[in-house]
Amino acid sequence: MPTEQPIAPSAQRPAAPLVRPARTGDEAALAALDAATWSTLHAITPRPVPPLPSFFRPDRGPEAHLVAEVPERPGHPVGYLRLVPSVPLPANAHVRAIQGLAVDPAVRGRGVARALLRAAVARCRAEGARRLTLRVLGHNTPARRLYESEGFVVEGVLPGEMYLDGAYVDDVLMGRPVHPEE
Repeated sequence: MPTEQPIAPSAQRPAAPLVRPARTGDEAALAALDAATWSTLHAITPRPVPPLPSFFRPDRGPEAHLVAEVPERPGHPVGYLRLVPSVPLPANAHVRAIQGLAVDPAVRGRGVARALLRAAVARCRAEGARRLTLRVLGHNTPARRLYESEGFVVEGVLPGEMYLDGAYVDDVLMGRPVHPEE
């Protein structure tokens, strides 16, 4: 007859990330995060080299960014999402686009990217937007799975649009509805 063994307490799950609007004082940390997470898995720009360029620009300042923090590192961004108008035209004012998402590798798997995506949807709704779009490289399977799990669908593919690390890579357009009344 087997003897009973006490059940070991499960490891406590880390607290959920906090998402907030970016602040001017976040710029150096966000530039460093952007440089630390650069990869041809998702980046089409050249690798950043010191001295790092300004993270914020006149057309995409702190107001265009959501920042994630984890409870054990308050005040220190561990992820960001850039949310901008898709095209600066009145006929397209109801569409927002995600033009950047990065998460510190040390906190991946803790829901940071998912929390940023959900906060972006909430911001879109609050602003009265009706659609949210993004572009992702075809070989970035983890990101595509995450986006699909959050309601994004493939709306178009530009085959071989990018040339990275000696290979042609598809550029995938994804989008989802955002209904302000929900």
